[in-house]
Amino acid sequence: MTDLLRCPVCGLALRRADRTWRCEVGHVFDIARQGYVNLLAGRAAHTGDTAAMLDARSAVLAAGHLDVVTKGVIDALGGDLPGGAIVEAGAGTAHHLAGAVRALPSRSAIAMDASVAAAKRAAAADPSRITSVVADVWQDWPLLDDVAAAVLCIFAPRNLPETARVLVPGGRLVVVTPAQDHLQELRAVLGLIEIEAGKQERLTESAARHLDLIDRSVIRATRTVDRATACAIAAMGPSGFHLDDVVLRRRADRLSAQTEITLAVTLTRFVRP
Repeated sequence: MTDLLRCPVCGLALRRADRTWRCEVGHVFDIARQGYVNLLAGRAAHTGDTAAMLDARSAVLAAGHLDVVTKGVIDALGGDLPGGAIVEAGAGTAHHLAGAVRALPSRSAIAMDASVAAAKRAAAADPSRITSVVADVWQDWPLLDDVAAAVLCIFAPRNLPETARVLVPGGRLVVVTPAQDHLQELRAVLGLIEIEAGKQERLTESAARHLDLIDRSVIRATRTVDRATACAIAAMGPSGFHLDDVVLRRRADRLSAQTEITLAVTLTRFVRP
């Protein structure tokens, strides 16, 4: 992957040389044994998901419970993307990104996350085409201008100025956010964080300064899960930062042995004019 990454120190292009990424000034960034590169400039405002949260997410994703989201993202990218890489901001395990590059085999991809634990998993998702980078989504991204055909933000923070900067003209931002009834059968019982009202309106308003809205759709499906899977679903998201494992399992005992849950997400597409 050449001429996509930029040095977090001087801003010049980074090029891979053996087990390093380096710029022409001489700044060098080692590629870790697990396959990721740390391009974090200073300290991250947030450290990202914990290893336990990522383990829970991996289990849920491996079981196929969120395959409908991956399919929705692939459909949203479509067949008329301009040239460029696919970037996922706040990529976590890069499960959805790996699905996208499998569907679009000519594309390279970059997974960015502030969590080193996430970067390790993202590096293993598709080592031949996904470059896993430790970077703070809220800071300047270690990407050159006009290199991305698409940016994915799937249940993740959005840095809209940086998104617009790295997208090529005609490039797309695909945002996946929970709808109001997402996991409604688990929220009260397991103590999940509530979904803020007006989330979509705020997203559209803040994006309007940088990108044009294409469309918005809702993906809705049901899944039947056991108590252990319900706990993993609770632990893999933002509620995982404050849910104690023992308390979570005790609350899950109030669920039926098999519970039908609602998956409901809003998929919003924007384009760089």
